[in-house]
Amino acid sequence: MRPVALSPENRQAALDAMASTPLDVLVIGGGVVGGGAALDAATRGLTVGLVEARDFASGTSSRSSKLMHGGLRYLEMLDFRLVAEALKERGLSLQRLAPHLVREVGFIYPLTHRVWERFYAGSGVALYDAMSKASGYGQNVPLHRHLTRRGARKLMPALKKDALVGALHYYDGQVDDARHTMFLSRTAAAYGAHVASRTRVIDLLRDGDRVVGARVKDLESGAEFDVSAKQVVNASGVWTDETQSFAGERGQFHVRASKGVHLVVPRDRIRGTSGLILRTEKSVLFVIPWGRHWIIGTTDTDWSLSKDHPAASRSDIDYLLDHVNTVLEQPLTHADVEGVYAGLRPLLAGEDEATSKLSREHAVGTSVKGLVVIAGGKYTTYRIMAKDAVDAAVHGMETQLDRHAPPSVTENVPLLGADGYDALWNQRHQIARTSGLGVGRVEHLLHRYGSLVSEVLDLVEAQPDLADPLTGADDYLRAEIVYAASHEGARHLDDAIARRTRISIETFDRGVAVAAEVAELMGEVLGWTTEQRANEVDHYLKRVEAERESQTMPDDETADAARMGAADVVPVTTGEGSAGERRGGA
Repeated sequence: MRPVALSPENRQAALDAMASTPLDVLVIGGGVVGGGAALDAATRGLTVGLVEARDFASGTSSRSSKLMHGGLRYLEMLDFRLVAEALKERGLSLQRLAPHLVREVGFIYPLTHRVWERFYAGSGVALYDAMSKASGYGQNVPLHRHLTRRGARKLMPALKKDALVGALHYYDGQVDDARHTMFLSRTAAAYGAHVASRTRVIDLLRDGDRVVGARVKDLESGAEFDVSAKQVVNASGVWTDETQSFAGERGQFHVRASKGVHLVVPRDRIRGTSGLILRTEKSVLFVIPWGRHWIIGTTDTDWSLSKDHPAASRSDIDYLLDHVNTVLEQPLTHADVEGVYAGLRPLLAGEDEATSKLSREHAVGTSVKGLVVIAGGKYTTYRIMAKDAVDAAVHGMETQLDRHAPPSVTENVPLLGADGYDALWNQRHQIARTSGLGVGRVEHLLHRYGSLVSEVLDLVEAQPDLADPLTGADDYLRAEIVYAASHEGARHLDDAIARRTRISIETFDRGVAVAAEVAELMGEVLGWTTEQRANEVDHYLKRVEAERESQTMPDDETADAARMGAADVVPVTTGEGSAGERRGGA
């Protein structure tokens, strides 16, 4: 397999191919499940298209707690099957599928009662470890250990003495969700899938009682065209019901959105080297190490407003600060918050009114011929969800295929960047000497690109000033922005600042200072005019202003209204021909 760049040229070729050649499977949605489904189908030898209305991972899949975990709290709910499945997937990603993007992270679980709680919680964590080992993919994850209060505070000096009587220390997995999701789509493209972001499904095509494709709109050019497919997989997450409505049929299940808000604070504001997991009255709260930062989250509340841009209110931020401050010696304030992000979890709607109790398990529906709907689930089990969706699609087109579609092979298909990663990690000092970069910088690049780091370093070799850090966001090199536009499908400033990098949540100004520089770098790759660059910067500044305002509002309704004050970016002109335009489309 050779890496494929998600370049402007590749996107156009994908649109042309989807417009002119019938597909076996068309996947709607470029989140983690959609990308996983495209990869699963492509590696079975099927012809595949993947369309995403905005950017890869622009919805739920870039706004998670950034954990690949078994879900320790689900053991308490006696959902052993879900935990066992998730632990196997966690191990697969750590060891085989994405070792460059997923790594171990430790958590302290504070104990507040003597004897019985240590036995109760300790038994749960011991079972968690045992299930991990039993999966066959947990051998590299350290086992848990019991800590005294002094031992816990040695790892986390920030903890109040009276906040615990002892603790457990266990391990889970951490992932940069947005980059992982993008890598899924890019790996699918490397196996032959036609992949295009900024391509919205505006209708489903019918032939009698069967769905036979979709009408799509290229949001960059405005052109519309039809994509024919034997099966359509609806993997649009919280937008499942809206996409399902194009079929003119009532679905077998409905998806309910639950809002989860996270805060990002500087690493020096919480003294310690381990993550924390804290019980709340509704669920659990994580404090997660994230480079030079901490991520604190999450909330879990019903959301029925704009799904495109869920907004965090001041009450959400207060909730998180109040809960984490119950265990910190030096409390956090609003002034410590660098970044805030809100995402929507797609939960299978049930009878329980509390979203924290709705199912995290997934379901596959095929109530309309030619249309497979996949919904629910959790990030960690994306591969199983994708497999189940493609299994249903294959079953639905058995009479249409001139061959037998083989079973899923994604358990043994590493993502781009995984092959050779361990060797390059061992060689990081040599890479630093050869490239002229510091070892810490090389480690940062290896964690983000794996063995594809050579492509980034090639850009630096050809244009040495790309080795300079971005002004105002010095964790990232200028080369990373160029690479995001030329190889990773970034089409707009939001894509690069919020998802290919995490500048939007890792700097106090939310990326405002770096916007003009990023626009210049992206503009060189994408052929932006001066007007387009100014338009991109103006949009990004308005987005940040609207988000900041929403975070001062007291409730969801006022926060949503404030966030909607900044519309999605609309290209001035792309200068690129499109399948629809060249074919005389609208």
